Amino acid sequence: MDRFNTLRAAWLHACLFLSCMCVAGVVGVAHAAAPKAGTQAPGFYRITVGEVEVTALSDGTHPFPIDTVVQGVSQAEIAHELDREFLQPPVQGSINAFLINTGAKLVLIDTGAGVLYGDCCGKLIVNLRASGYKPEDVDEVLLTHLHKDHVGGVVSNGAMTFPNAIVRTSQAEADYWLDPANKAKAPAFLRSFFDAARASVAPYLAANRFKPFSGNDVALEPGIRALVEPGHTPGHSIYVVESASQRLLVWGDIVHVAAIQLQNPAASVEYDSDARAAQRARRELLDLAAGRRDLVAAAHIAFPGLGHIRKDGATYQWVPVNYDASPGR
Repeated sequence: MDRFNTLRAAWLHACLFLSCMCVAGVVGVAHAAAPKAGTQAPGFYRITVGEVEVTALSDGTHPFPIDTVVQGVSQAEIAHELDREFLQPPVQGSINAFLINTGAKLVLIDTGAGVLYGDCCGKLIVNLRASGYKPEDVDEVLLTHLHKDHVGGVVSNGAMTFPNAIVRTSQAEADYWLDPANKAKAPAFLRSFFDAARASVAPYLAANRFKPFSGNDVALEPGIRALVEPGHTPGHSIYVVESASQRLLVWGDIVHVAAIQLQNPAASVEYDSDARAAQRARRELLDLAAGRRDLVAAAHIAFPGLGHIRKDGATYQWVPVNYDASPGR
């Protein structure tokens, strides 16, 4: 019996050893041969605001040169705030747009950079289609301002990307960027922005589909109104979406680098046309969003750029939306 048990134990050990070798061999080969995918999931995320469907769309991310673009704070403060958020330059900056389905109209707020930022971006249309919509479905495009990364996506190869849409921005914004005289007086690094703005809206102008709005606190559609908040640009606008006592602030470029500007709202970027006005607008909107507990849609906070602002003494915190796998159900 002892000899039998010894042989049985040896047999079991041998089987276990061979099994481990086989598994190790198979797993090793598979892992060694598997290439990295190197891609993300489609860049859209959907929520509801009252009865309105809101779809965040990613146009991509690009390396934002914080150390050279952010102004009004020291390099030591920039390094400290980035490290606090586990970041280091260059930080990948999101370019977000927001599709608003009111039930009656499909309204796109901002359009990304299109081809103007190179291969990093221009993904908005792919993500729009992945979300279940087509460019032809869009009834209206509202632009917060006419910088390249907001207006570039309205055209594709010189033609209207959204052939059935009316394109709108504030009259002050259109007057500034579409006037060649202003280009001549602008800083050299901004002059190409004038060319991009004119080229982007040109086909809509030709088709009588470019319709700037005048005034402030303007109702554009039922449940959507525009507030002009100059500073980042002369006619920079935010859009307020309201439904069933819920409110969304689509605030464009109020914040570029959340890690820095929520801790120090005085921090500006060199692209601001009026830094002091931009600072005032930032504090006003941060206090408004925090005080009313409004939902915020931010163009340059990490995708999907949807969340709330919480005030913490003299600083602010970004609270991202809680993930919901079944929005609107």
